[in-house]
Amino acid sequence: MNRYGRSLASGFLALLGGLGVSSSQALAQAYPTRNITMIVPFAAGGPTDVIARIVTGHMAQTLGQTIIIENVVGAGGTTATTRAARAANDGYTLITGHMGTHAASVPLYPKLAYHPEKDFEPVGLLAGTPILILARKDFAPKDLKEFIAYVKANESKVNAAHAGVGSVSNVSCELLNSVLGVKPIGVPFNGTGPAMNALVAGQVDYMCDQIVNAVPQINGGTIKAYAVATPERNPSLPNVPTTAEAGLPAFQAQAWNAIFAPKGTPPDVVTKLNAAIVKALDDEGVRKRLLELGSVIPPAADRTPAALGTLVKSEIAKWTPVVKPVN
Repeated sequence: MNRYGRSLASGFLALLGGLGVSSSQALAQAYPTRNITMIVPFAAGGPTDVIARIVTGHMAQTLGQTIIIENVVGAGGTTATTRAARAANDGYTLITGHMGTHAASVPLYPKLAYHPEKDFEPVGLLAGTPILILARKDFAPKDLKEFIAYVKANESKVNAAHAGVGSVSNVSCELLNSVLGVKPIGVPFNGTGPAMNALVAGQVDYMCDQIVNAVPQINGGTIKAYAVATPERNPSLPNVPTTAEAGLPAFQAQAWNAIFAPKGTPPDVVTKLNAAIVKALDDEGVRKRLLELGSVIPPAADRTPAALGTLVKSEIAKWTPVVKPVN
């Protein structure tokens, strides 16, 4: 903010102070007065990045300020999430987190530098993202039953790409491997975008990924999809069977992406941000783009900060017995 802007803000705060309004209330009422930084804890082009850009593009119009996407990679998203937790709680630094960064990370990292419930204010859920079992286009198995048999027979040779330990792609494939009773070679990347590029290039055998990252590749024939890990088929990929239909009903997985603010962010700021999310998710253009990518748009009852807080708590409880801690 320039000197003129600061003077206006100071005068505004002084005026409201004279009217008995606290400085925190005044800041919340004036918010936002400058650009907002949205940290995305993975490389550009991945599902979290894509969803964040679609929704925040509309949010910026509502809020009247630019929302700058900052991709910060490393440690399955926990590097960026730690940074977001330590940011000023003024509403100008936010993070688009997901099931990995704000749930599975808790049991995975015993010395995690943040806690999703204690160090963040939930702002709002953006989208659900079903998980797909994917493979390079020339991978030998033709369907999921053949895939299961092949991986079990060659577990020491096959490899699975993921976006880093603790990422959705990593955790969901760990769940798959647990169901199958196998331990293939894991190949980490700095985000799902680079992992998908490797799969398309045939440099890795398979991966578990959020549907947002995969629809264009599947439809383009550059990779193959064995199944979607949800009870029903996804409208964006009507020809891809569910895991239950394909012979593996025990594997069910759906990720999610949501916006969080550092703990202590003023409630009025959180309310403004949430209202911008809700407005974005009700916009026809935003909905069309998310649905085309296979996302599940949350109903109104699931979009509140309180609902997101409840989701985080339940997801931590869900993944704690599944995820094994790393040293």
